[in-house]
Amino acid sequence: MRTVVRRSLAAEDRDLAKQIGARLRAARREAGLTQQQVAADRYTKAYVSALENGLIKPSMAALRFLAVRLGTTPSDLLADADERWAGLEAELRLAAGDWQSAADRFEAALERTPEGRSRGRLMVGLAEALFRLGRSAEAIRVASEADDRLSRAGLRADARRARYWLAAAHHQSDNPAEARLLFEQLLADHGSDAPLDPDLHVRLLIALAAVVTHAGEPQRALLLLEEARGIRTDMDDRRRATLLASLALGYRATGDMEAAVRNAFQALALFRSSDAVIESATIENELALIFLGMGNLEAARTHAREARQSYEALHQDFFLAHVFDTEAQIALADGDTAMAVDRAVAAADLARRTGNKKAEISALLTEARAARSRGEQERAGEILGGAVELARDGPKPRLRELLSEWSELLAETGDHQRAYELGREALTLV
Repeated sequence: MRTVVRRSLAAEDRDLAKQIGARLRAARREAGLTQQQVAADRYTKAYVSALENGLIKPSMAALRFLAVRLGTTPSDLLADADERWAGLEAELRLAAGDWQSAADRFEAALERTPEGRSRGRLMVGLAEALFRLGRSAEAIRVASEADDRLSRAGLRADARRARYWLAAAHHQSDNPAEARLLFEQLLADHGSDAPLDPDLHVRLLIALAAVVTHAGEPQRALLLLEEARGIRTDMDDRRRATLLASLALGYRATGDMEAAVRNAFQALALFRSSDAVIESATIENELALIFLGMGNLEAARTHAREARQSYEALHQDFFLAHVFDTEAQIALADGDTAMAVDRAVAAADLARRTGNKKAEISALLTEARAARSRGEQERAGEILGGAVELARDGPKPRLRELLSEWSELLAETGDHQRAYELGREALTLV
């Protein structure tokens, strides 16, 4: 039986880096630029030289930057390149925010890729694309397999990336305990023997901050984000925007609305300059909630409308459920309980259909509050009971909020015994 010996990934990467390096050199000479001119004030002449000589592979950010300097596009630099660069085209789509196209290309590349360690790297990219699309269950499956493959192959850095998207998908699927465990394990893996890549280190701190914010620890979240801000890394506009967006969320949770507004608008500007439409819509929804908290209902409506229009145009129903709930909260604050119920019911239905349990629970709470405002205490109690059952395996602060609200409602209706029981249960959730 003949044994087929595969070349190492390192050897394959060297060949591929040389292909791209030759293309970069040809494009630079055609543009009549020196290596220093191409590097501008962002990179060094030595870095461009290393790229052109195939000593290193360009990052996604570097490839995009250099393509602009050379008057071309990343796709042109990769055109007709070795088939093993198929995954890089998918990564470029991912970096550009074209997540469905990226997912399609990763899946196509996986179909052409034989069993081996390189398959795990493609699966990491697919896991991110699926996560971005709100398909968390699929992302968990793919990221878990990628983590297993890459760990067994001894590719520690790539396995860390797989585990990051596994944790992110768990958080998105409303499993914060597992997400927090994975994020904290990854941060604990940072040591002198195998330090974390600065970019991944920043991502981890931002992601963990989001988890602890929803767990009712906004002050710790802000400390994590300030730590992330202090790490020296070549963050592009989208990554800086993500950090600012997380800071806005943290400041809103602490009640510092002015800081929340400031960071949210800065994030929105950076997302827009990066053509990050979905992230821009997310920040628009966050701004709507911030202005709602400040009592500025007109501004809240404006930003919610911007978010809804963007999500509807992109058919992003998973995220649209959150905006419907935001609109319901705005209507409730304005005293329009009929509209609040209508929007909350639509939000819960959309969340249920897309598997967005976090949005479903929030929408049920809004609907219950609207029913309570309309004097429909029995209906409000039924809704809160359903929300509590959904929330029992989620973050304790959210369950505590629901139990407390239900307890207050029961006390109003005269069911003091049951109200006392629920109140006691809420107090145990610390």
